[in-house]
Amino acid sequence: MLEVKIKGAIDQFEIDATFMTEAGTLTALFGRSGAGKTTIINMIAGLVKPRDGRIAIDNDVLFDSAHAIDQPPNKRGVGYIFQDNLLFPHLTVKGNLCYGQNLTPTADRYLDFDEMVELLGLKHLLSRRPSSLSGGEKKRVAVGRALLANPRALLMDEPLAGLDMARKDEILPFIEQIRQQVRLPIVYVSHDIDDVLRLSDQIALIDKGRTVLVGPAETVANHAEARLLLGQNNPSTIVSGTVISHDTTFGLTSLETQAGLIRVPGLKLPPGSPLRLRLNARNISIALSKPQDISVLNVLPGVIESIEKIDTSTVDVKIRLATQLTIDARITTLAHQNLNLAIGTSVFALIKSVAVDRF
Repeated sequence: MLEVKIKGAIDQFEIDATFMTEAGTLTALFGRSGAGKTTIINMIAGLVKPRDGRIAIDNDVLFDSAHAIDQPPNKRGVGYIFQDNLLFPHLTVKGNLCYGQNLTPTADRYLDFDEMVELLGLKHLLSRRPSSLSGGEKKRVAVGRALLANPRALLMDEPLAGLDMARKDEILPFIEQIRQQVRLPIVYVSHDIDDVLRLSDQIALIDKGRTVLVGPAETVANHAEARLLLGQNNPSTIVSGTVISHDTTFGLTSLETQAGLIRVPGLKLPPGSPLRLRLNARNISIALSKPQDISVLNVLPGVIESIEKIDTSTVDVKIRLATQLTIDARITTLAHQNLNLAIGTSVFALIKSVAVDRF
């Protein structure tokens, strides 16, 4: 387990961060650019010294201001994947990977070189130099080098920044595999909510150097504080779910979720696979009775919990579903008036299958 409780000052604001990350768990430090996320992981790595506090991995204390403990970066056993990769240009891919491995005494190595090369799909790249690699390939080499140093915790600073969507889609499965197979505490810095929701188990919401909120990813993402911080003018609800079956005839996948049974366009995931969905408020309609002759496949019963006027033309309606999950629907003021909606009204939330985002 990685435990962090630190304070310190940087130019713009005061750092005050507290969170814990279990082995095999990815905690995302999430917030706007310039919120202090990178400074926090630099403090964990020993590149920036906190004013006070404590950092520990299991029973090994890396920093403790009260006991004058401040281990140097090379003694902390922390892997760091920088945003810019920082590969050695004069070394081949194999040379870069071996550099990480050679930092660790043989007796302390728990990761095998060949297995890591296989995991990251690097075998065909071993003889090439960084200048000949794509952005996604460079990132995979940087990940491999950090892991082959056999760290006790892994820090990732905006690892997908600057990559186009195709390169992101190339890297994301490897990060997921690392979390599942290597079983390290991972701290992942990002300001991209889509990446965070796909990868993280836990989110630490950072604003002006402070951990504003820490908790399970769906809980934090759905919290009013997160929406306020992100300046979201279009609310959505994040739900977790599991693949239960596939309809190959119509190309649909059925999911058991916190909102109930939801069908989406076919996914290439085996039954039992976990995933997260985003239900966008603008894509949720409301009916007073269960519709029969409509194209919408997802019809979820619920009761109106609150109604909030956004402006002269729109209102946000909170609906508590039968599963006890609350979701948001954004509708027009005219629709609100025509349906005579009020708190306590029984309704049906209508969600188009093609309008559900999957992470």
